Amino acid sequence: MPNKSIPRVVVSGLRGGGGKTILSLSLIALLRKKGVRVTPFKKGPDYIDAGWLAKASGAPCYNLDLFMMTPEQALESFLAHSGDAEIAVVEGNRGLYDGMDHKGTYSTAELAKLIKAPVVIIIDCTKTTNTVAALVLGCQNMDPGLTVAGVVLNRVATHRQESVIRQAVHERCNIPVVGSIPRLKKDPFPERHMGLTPFQEHRGIEEAIVTVTDIAEKYLDVDGILNIAHSAAKLRMRGQGAGTGEERISDPGQPKTVLSNLQPRTPDPSVKIGIIRDSAFQFYYQDNFEELKRRGAELIEVSPLREENLPDIDALYIGGGFPETHAIALAENVGFRDSLYKAVQEGLPVYAECGGLMYLGRNLVLEGRTYPMVGALPISFGLEKRPHAHGYTIVEVGRANPFFPPGTVLRGHEFHYSKVLEIEEDGTYFAFNMQRGKGIVDNRDGICYKNILAAYTHLHAIGSPEWADGMVRCALENKTGTEGQRHKGTT
Repeated sequence: MPNKSIPRVVVSGLRGGGGKTILSLSLIALLRKKGVRVTPFKKGPDYIDAGWLAKASGAPCYNLDLFMMTPEQALESFLAHSGDAEIAVVEGNRGLYDGMDHKGTYSTAELAKLIKAPVVIIIDCTKTTNTVAALVLGCQNMDPGLTVAGVVLNRVATHRQESVIRQAVHERCNIPVVGSIPRLKKDPFPERHMGLTPFQEHRGIEEAIVTVTDIAEKYLDVDGILNIAHSAAKLRMRGQGAGTGEERISDPGQPKTVLSNLQPRTPDPSVKIGIIRDSAFQFYYQDNFEELKRRGAELIEVSPLREENLPDIDALYIGGGFPETHAIALAENVGFRDSLYKAVQEGLPVYAECGGLMYLGRNLVLEGRTYPMVGALPISFGLEKRPHAHGYTIVEVGRANPFFPPGTVLRGHEFHYSKVLEIEEDGTYFAFNMQRGKGIVDNRDGICYKNILAAYTHLHAIGSPEWADGMVRCALENKTGTEGQRHKGTT
C-alpha cells in the first residue's frame, strides 16, 4: 500500500436524527459531481445509510465498528479501503460521544480518534442561537484528544439567526461554520421503522440524489470542509519504519490482522455461493462479499421475487431485509420456495441472518394474515410495532455445526421487529449461546437443520473472519462431496 496521507473527515452530530445523513450524502454527492473520488464509510452496524452513501458516491461503502472489530482491524480496514480515494467521508452514528456506557465506549468520537480524523458536527438550530456555541464548546472540551474542526448549522429559520450563531461559534469556539442548511420543506429521505427507507425501495432515487447535491451547492462550504479533511494527521502504513512522521499501527512482531486478509488468496473462483439479494433482502456488508471473493468464491445474485428456481450453486447466503414488506410476492413465488426447500433437504449449505431466517421459516403472520415461506425451519414469525431486539450481540458456539468450530466467540448485532410465534425444536438444534443479546428463543440463536444455520445475529467478516472461512469451506465440501457429507441429514 502506498505511503500517503488520506484526506478524511468524520460527520457527526449531537443525536440520532440530527442531520448527519443529509450532510454526508450532500457532501459526497457534490464531490462526486466535481469528479472527486470519494470512499464512504459508515460507523456502526448500519445497512440502510451505508446503501445510500454507496449510491451517492458511486463506490462501495464500508462499515467501521469498534465493538464488532478490534481497533487494529478497524484502522487497517480504513487504510486498506481508502488508499485510492481522494477523500474519505465517515458518517458517524447517534451523538458524537454516545456509546455503550457513560464513557462513550465504541462511540463515533472513539472511532474519529482511532483514525485521527477531524470532525464536522451538524447541529439542529431549532429555536436557539448562542446556545449552539455552548454545545460546540462542550464537544470540543469533552475530550482533548478529539479534533472538532467545523460546524454545519441545520434547520436554520432566518438569516438573523444564522448570523448570530456564526458569530457565537467563531468567537467562543474558534472553528469555522462550514454550512448552514435551512429547514427543508420536504425531506428527500423518508423514514420507516428501522430508519431511512432503503434506496432499493425508494421511489425517485436519482431525484433524491439531485436534491442533496443541490443542498450542498447552495448551503455547504465544500472548500472549507475539504480544507478540514486535508488537515488530518498522517497515518502510518503497515511495515514502514520510523522517522516518517506518521503514526504507528502495529509492531512487525504482532500477529497479522485484516491487511493480510485483504490480499487475494486464490487466483480463480473455486466455489459458487448464491446471494439472495433484492429489495426484500438487502442487508449485507460490502466486506462480507469481498472476503468471500478473496477466499475463492464466485458470488451469484439471485432473487426470490423475480426468479423461479434456485441456480446451480455450492452454498447460499441469505442476508437480512424486509420480507414483511414483500410477503405477498415471496409467498406467491411457489416455484422458488419449493426449489430452495428441495436444495435444503439435499444438503445445500445455507447461512441466513434475520430476514433470511424469517424467509426459511414456515410462515409469516402479518395483521392476521398468514403468508407461507420456504418451510425449511419449523418456525412461525410475527411482527411487532416496537423493536423486539436491538443492540450488539456476543454469541458462543455451543455445539458442532456446519459453519463454526465449538467454542468460537463471535461479536455481532441484532435489530428486528419480528418475533417467534411458534417453534418446534424437534429435528433442529441451536448452535449459539447468547452471552449478550436475545437471539431466537431462550437466549439461544443460530438454529440448525441439516446444513442450515440461521440466526438473528448479523456478523461482519472483518471482525469475524471465521464466518467467511466457514462459508467457503462448506461450499467447497458440498461441491466435492467430502467433509460436508457428515453434516447432511444430521440433527
